[in-house]
Amino acid sequence: MIRLCAFSDEAAPSLTGQIAAMKRNGIGLTELRSVDGVNVKDLSERTAEEIRRELDEGGIAVWAIGSPLGKVDISLPFAEYCPTVEHVMRLGRILGTKRIRIFSFFSAYDAEQIVVENLKRMVEIADRYGMILCHENEKDIFGDRPDRILRLHEQVKGMRLVYDPANFLQVNERAEDTPPLLHGLCDYFHIKDVISADGTIVPAGEGDGRIGELIDGIAPDRDTVLTLEPHLRVFAGYGAIDGSEMKNRYAYPSNDAAFDAAATALRELLRAHGWKETKGVYEYHGSRT
Repeated sequence: MIRLCAFSDEAAPSLTGQIAAMKRNGIGLTELRSVDGVNVKDLSERTAEEIRRELDEGGIAVWAIGSPLGKVDISLPFAEYCPTVEHVMRLGRILGTKRIRIFSFFSAYDAEQIVVENLKRMVEIADRYGMILCHENEKDIFGDRPDRILRLHEQVKGMRLVYDPANFLQVNERAEDTPPLLHGLCDYFHIKDVISADGTIVPAGEGDGRIGELIDGIAPDRDTVLTLEPHLRVFAGYGAIDGSEMKNRYAYPSNDAAFDAAATALRELLRAHGWKETKGVYEYHGSRT
């Protein structure tokens, strides 16, 4: 089965607006990244408790913390970074999730051993808090290409993987090459699509990410989560997570409209590939030969 999740901050800065957008689109899980423009790593524990109460009341669960952990220069001493890592783990506990999205450091292509050591330390910290670290492929970090991701997967036991097709395209990996290497190893998937030629971001299924084929690779009996990460319109906090220009094919009147369009595109793509929604869960009703 497939369950839908989303980076709800792309719909609205406020938690009230995020919850409304999720409920409107039948999405019951959030990958919490920011609230009121404040990145999740900068939330206080008291604020996280308030967020948890509001999400519980709205019937939304936190699937993962969409943290920026690991999006720092590899030269930063880990001892200085450790308090931030620990803080995010505490937030994960408060928010009721076990998954923390992470990255594998900037300026690190020639520092594999340090990357591995840092990630192992992060896994040790996560284990103490009952958290699971999920590494996302991202341009300019060590783990941006399949070969380096596979080396990390082999060396850092306990760390899981998140697959983002658009991010692979941004580092000139071909969409048909990455799934055979990584699809079966990934804990869950981010859904973002892009046109390779010029980096224009489009709704799922309209770009070169082969999202439909990614969906076809999901076994019907597997419990899988797809996190919608639309990027169809600039949203509060975008500059803090990505310094590049966001290029979009369509002009939406609001972030709500862009989020709704992205959710609709994903639902239609799931239906086209044999998945039928029942009470918020998608089950496979197609045929495979």
